[in-house]
Amino acid sequence: MKVEFHGAVRSVTGSMHVLEAAGSRVLLECGLYQGKRKEAERRNRNLPVDPTKLAGCVLSHAHIDHSGNLPNLVRNGYAGRIHATSGTADLAKALLRDSAYLHERDIEYLNEKRAKQGEPPLEPMYTQADVEETTRRFEVVGYQERFEAAPGVRARFFDAGHILGSAVTVYELEEAGRTVRVGFTGDLGRPAQPILRDPAHIPAVDYLITESTYGNRLHEGVANMKERLREIIGQTAARGGRVVIPAFSVGRTQNIVYFLSELFHEGDLPRVPVFVDSPLAIDATKIYRDHPECYDQETKEAIARGESVFGFDLLRYTRSKDESMALNSFKEACVIVSASGMCEGGRVLHHLKHSVGDADNTILFVGFQAADTLGRRMLEGARTVRIYGKDHPLRARVEKMNGFSAHADRDELSAWIKNVPGLKAVFVVHGEEDASMALAAHLARMKIKAHVPMPGEAVEL
Repeated sequence: MKVEFHGAVRSVTGSMHVLEAAGSRVLLECGLYQGKRKEAERRNRNLPVDPTKLAGCVLSHAHIDHSGNLPNLVRNGYAGRIHATSGTADLAKALLRDSAYLHERDIEYLNEKRAKQGEPPLEPMYTQADVEETTRRFEVVGYQERFEAAPGVRARFFDAGHILGSAVTVYELEEAGRTVRVGFTGDLGRPAQPILRDPAHIPAVDYLITESTYGNRLHEGVANMKERLREIIGQTAARGGRVVIPAFSVGRTQNIVYFLSELFHEGDLPRVPVFVDSPLAIDATKIYRDHPECYDQETKEAIARGESVFGFDLLRYTRSKDESMALNSFKEACVIVSASGMCEGGRVLHHLKHSVGDADNTILFVGFQAADTLGRRMLEGARTVRIYGKDHPLRARVEKMNGFSAHADRDELSAWIKNVPGLKAVFVVHGEEDASMALAAHLARMKIKAHVPMPGEAVEL
């Protein structure tokens, strides 16, 4: 029995690991790597595992850095099922269709340029047809329901509190009369966050594979988050500027809408229009509405009182391209929430193009920005930013609020891990190297054995 670490190892994106027992190989996640374009293309097209030798695949949640390469897996010969919760399956289908659409449009654009230069056309990494075949493979499993991921590998999902449908997975590996239990956090959420339940505790495991996105940092509290959000929007509106919030369509956007709704209802914000400009976010919000079984008690009570969790009178969802383009000529103070969260594609690039050069505006980052992304360069103080092949001066104010993160911070992670009984060792993944090493060192001080694997490393269990 062993575990192999192939993606999101000493890095944040492209989550992918393999558990092996009794001759069965089970893939944990199949995420897209995000970063420098050429490197991302190379890594995403060249899978580090042989899809034809996998007996099963289990998905912890729908975010594209965990699910986004599943169609490529199927395209290259994976013939099995993809186990996920109902919420994850519904969100992943929407995300993957959107991903394929973007891949196909990008290739069309590149091929137009290549044709003019006499170069042969490129093929998209995967297509809508590949996505439809992939969605037919989903096998929906309820929380705490035992299922067979593959012969010799059983599993159960526990609520991770990260996004809708997210799960911590507990695996039971059986071989030659031995049973080894392995936990995998996927992405672990934070306690006391809006809409969703807190992360659940899990039963005893021998080994735990944990994320470490914020393994070297602490988040601000909910009260501070609301106060800072109020200040940033209020000050920008007073200047007559716009606040552009690059946000992931799934999870982050819904939380931002929740907090903005509270602030407006409490009278703590100027009455400026708020636009959610992302067709995917609109689809994801509908899926959130369709899964009340995932809500926490506070959200259920608010809905029972007739309150709207995902909308308020100043909020407008914009789906069409014309509606999106019209926002660029909107001259009054406003808030625009748009994808993608790391500014590597999507409609937010158009809003940044029309906003970064004006000192009255604010670009507010509310999530992790991976290395070599446009969002990371803006946070690191770039004076100019390249958008759609042209350089633009960055005069707008740049702010960040890690408190909106759906990832547990160092103390939240370590407190949750401390409550896992029976641990022999922890494998720390899904974090930049300094964050993973810092969390491992922190766990070691707590007398918990922790190891940060290398990419491609295999460990016998």
